[in-house]
Amino acid sequence: MISLSDGMRMTRMTLHHRAMFLRNSVFFRNSVLTVALAVGVLGMAKSQEAGAETLRIAEQYGLVYLPLHVIRDQGLLEEKAQAAGIDLDVDWVQLSGGANVNSALLSDSIDIASAGVGPLLTAWDRTYGSLDVRALAALGEFPNDLVTNDPDVKTLEDFGPGDKIAVPAVTVSVQSRLLQMAVAKIHGEDQYDRLDDLTVSLPHPDATAALVSGGTEITAHFSNIPYQYQELQDPDVHRVLSSYDIVGGPLTPTLIYATSRFYQDRPEVYRVFLAALEEADHFISEHPRESAEIYRRVTNSKLDVATLQSIIEDPDIRYTPIPRNTYPLATFLHQVGAIRHEPTSWQDYFIEDASRWEGS
Repeated sequence: MISLSDGMRMTRMTLHHRAMFLRNSVFFRNSVLTVALAVGVLGMAKSQEAGAETLRIAEQYGLVYLPLHVIRDQGLLEEKAQAAGIDLDVDWVQLSGGANVNSALLSDSIDIASAGVGPLLTAWDRTYGSLDVRALAALGEFPNDLVTNDPDVKTLEDFGPGDKIAVPAVTVSVQSRLLQMAVAKIHGEDQYDRLDDLTVSLPHPDATAALVSGGTEITAHFSNIPYQYQELQDPDVHRVLSSYDIVGGPLTPTLIYATSRFYQDRPEVYRVFLAALEEADHFISEHPRESAEIYRRVTNSKLDVATLQSIIEDPDIRYTPIPRNTYPLATFLHQVGAIRHEPTSWQDYFIEDASRWEGS
């Protein structure tokens, strides 16, 4: 079995208290933002002293963020900025959950956010006509699997009051929104939030450790790569459904986004970032083993390189900036009242520059 030490650090508090703490505690949210803000301020001060421009980027847990890891490891942003005549310092801020990422973005603690389609649509809707948060690019196409260690749970209808489903952020994460979409297809849109009370917020590493170890209140995890692959190697864990099942095909679950101020006031930095992202995607496609080594190096992952490489090379996975099947989720969120503004296409919540892509 693959080691469970893939960046997983369980605290000494009981998992129950940790889950409730992460779900309900204002202190947790404020602490994350305080750290992010402090990192941003220190980075800005350092850059001002050196006469450089600062770019603050939020990243989260999982192989879906591999393009950012490649950019970071290979110094692609600095290299392309220098070629463009920009003196650029890059600060990387580690966060967990779309709610925390959105809070950091809207409090000006970061410049570029990376999170699920759900958090992006929430931020786009709430800042419509003001800060105008919009997506810059996709991170790729990746399946998100809902897995469980309960042998009696075969479908969504089998979940009951005794189950707890771990997600990165209750309600707003892409996993939470996909769960709602799946429930609505079974029980009707008026029942879309039927399983919301069973969800708890946990970072993917902690949720994986809880699920595989057993004996905790966590009986299911709406996961992402590489964690779902790790979980499914345990004979006591099985898949309930995949995000690809929910939308009927490959899906872009995670996006890069920012406020209008970033891409309007700093167009050169935006172009440098996009060029770095596209080069990182190409590098991953051409060098999967080296990309796996980069993931281990940047994240201190204990997963072996061969396993990571096999995930990167999975036919269901593709690293690309072009979004796919995000609009069905956007339509669903408007239909159930989760967002007020109705997008007419995927381009409504992307910047105009993205219109050159054949996205969805």
